[in-house]
Amino acid sequence: MDHGTTYLDHTVGTAGLLSMISDQLGSRLSHVSPLRGHRQPPALVLVAHGSRDPRALTTVTELVERIRERRPGLTVRLGHIELNEPLLDDTLADLPAGRAVLVPLLLSRGHHVTHDLPRAADAAEHLRTRVADPLGPHPLLVEALHDRLVEAGRPERPTDRDRRRGGVVLAAAGSRDPHAADDVCRTAALLARRLGVPVVPGYASGTGPDVATAARTLAARGRDRIAVASYFTAPGRFATEAAAAAPGIAAAPLGTHPALARLVLHRYDRAPATAAHATVARTASV
Repeated sequence: MDHGTTYLDHTVGTAGLLSMISDQLGSRLSHVSPLRGHRQPPALVLVAHGSRDPRALTTVTELVERIRERRPGLTVRLGHIELNEPLLDDTLADLPAGRAVLVPLLLSRGHHVTHDLPRAADAAEHLRTRVADPLGPHPLLVEALHDRLVEAGRPERPTDRDRRRGGVVLAAAGSRDPHAADDVCRTAALLARRLGVPVVPGYASGTGPDVATAARTLAARGRDRIAVASYFTAPGRFATEAAAAAPGIAAAPLGTHPALARLVLHRYDRAPATAAHATVARTASV
């Protein structure tokens, strides 16, 4: 066992942990009235990055439908930062005057979350907008990553020998923003505790080690059963390149895993409360 690594109790199965998290989120969502004060709830605008890979648009469109199924009556729209239509600015322009919450379909902080989304929100002057946190890090993403690895061939109940020899590269997009790297490292730590093996980030861009370098780091530690977890929301160039660099099994992107729809709605529900709290705090300080 590697020093400095804390593992979860492996008697807690995926289904049990996911059920517990889902129940907790469901309890919170049950207290959110769909028409509180007889007002229409804010529209949910799911903000995807965009990709030249046609599978990406298919994936995020299906995710939008899953979100609508989980929250009937909620206005859910899709907007892209680049490369695909509808673009975010057009999606916001097409919404009627009212309120909207922008939920990034992004897994960490970075320039898009801190600059592009607030800029688009400010430009939509007919809307009262909030920008939610990115999806990661969060335990629901860890469960989705686990399930994708199992689908790719990693044992659902690994033996002690599997754990001694195993390791995972968490393949992520990468960013020059240090906050984004922090978020990916936090997800890697959560996944390491979930799986009981070391997890090392590998990046498709930015300044960090790439997937092949991260795999060699694990191999140098005696880990010869290395899998790649695809920390991407949809298929695309980065996910394809990460899979090609895998020395062993390579999981599919998160895609339309049920955990993503739940997490998007959780971020949506939290965004107005967080923003309201910040407003009160500023007013009190004045």
